[in-house]
Amino acid sequence: MQSKAVLELKDVNAILDAAQSEAEANQWAVTVAVADDGGHLLGLRRMDGAPPFSAGVATEKARNAAIGRKETQAFEEMINNGRIAFTTAPMQALLSGGVPVIQDGQVIASVGVSGVKPDQDVQVAKAGVAALA
Repeated sequence: MQSKAVLELKDVNAILDAAQSEAEANQWAVTVAVADDGGHLLGLRRMDGAPPFSAGVATEKARNAAIGRKETQAFEEMINNGRIAFTTAPMQALLSGGVPVIQDGQVIASVGVSGVKPDQDVQVAKAGVAALA
């Protein structure tokens, strides 16, 4: 039987803190969501000024990165490149800004960010993931 790492509360907080620091350094008001490998929410931080809808979008981005086992940018690009049938998949917020947390080749969690431009959401999410390195 295989074993894998899981996030502890201190890890979730480290991700949220790092992502928030990145967003604040760029004066971006975002929501950051952290999910486990099944896409279940472990932590959420909505910064002052972040639009209310960003909480739901960030959560879904984190969920999709976890269960899809890849960055959500791949789903957005797939749809934009003509595979529009993928929009019927049972997933919401198929947008850039969801990044899996990978350890020893396994997805153990994910980070989703919403509130700014797609590449900026990704930048903040990756800053959060980097907190575990």
